[in-house]
Amino acid sequence: MSPVSVSPEPRWPASLALVVCVALYVVLPNRLVVGPHWLLPVLVALPLGPLSARKHRHPNESPWIRHATIGLIALVTLANVTSMVLLVHHLLVTHLSQGRPLIYSAVAVWLTNVIVYGLWFWEVDRGGPHRRASGAKLLPDLQFPQMENPQLAPEHWRPRFTDYLYTSLANGTSFAPADAMPLTLRMKVLFTTESIVSLVTIAVVAARAVNILH
Repeated sequence: MSPVSVSPEPRWPASLALVVCVALYVVLPNRLVVGPHWLLPVLVALPLGPLSARKHRHPNESPWIRHATIGLIALVTLANVTSMVLLVHHLLVTHLSQGRPLIYSAVAVWLTNVIVYGLWFWEVDRGGPHRRASGAKLLPDLQFPQMENPQLAPEHWRPRFTDYLYTSLANGTSFAPADAMPLTLRMKVLFTTESIVSLVTIAVVAARAVNILH
């Protein structure tokens, strides 16, 4: 049986998500950023420009496109985790007279965490959007409700970036799968690391900031 022909997935939602992550990073205070503020935007913009010129993720795209995309997601993830560590360190070693700036920073770190892991889920599940667009029968890394109950979804339904972003939001809020279920080890690792960053940001940093608000 030949694969079902499906339309290629647009790239712009993922590109916009990366831009939002960079914008949230730029507004962080200097003490939560390693190096100059312009460094991460430049490192992301250089490859993102050529990548965004390709409007869709096609099944026959070159391997370097996926490698570059994964590299960008990993870079933003590393920068955000570093900011989280610096945020916790600053909280523990510095006397803070007010918690409002800390809350704003914690919100930015948490939002970035949700967005960037939505990108991870989008890029990892079944080999990425370019392979999902081929219509081939691929073993899923994530089990969505529509896959278990196809009668609740349109014919030939497949998850889009917004589905992965919502899954990341649910996991980052509940610290456990609340929408799609992780099936493979690599997806379970992603769910675990997102939950850890989210837990530290919400339960430790944000809670402490509320206690020191005047």
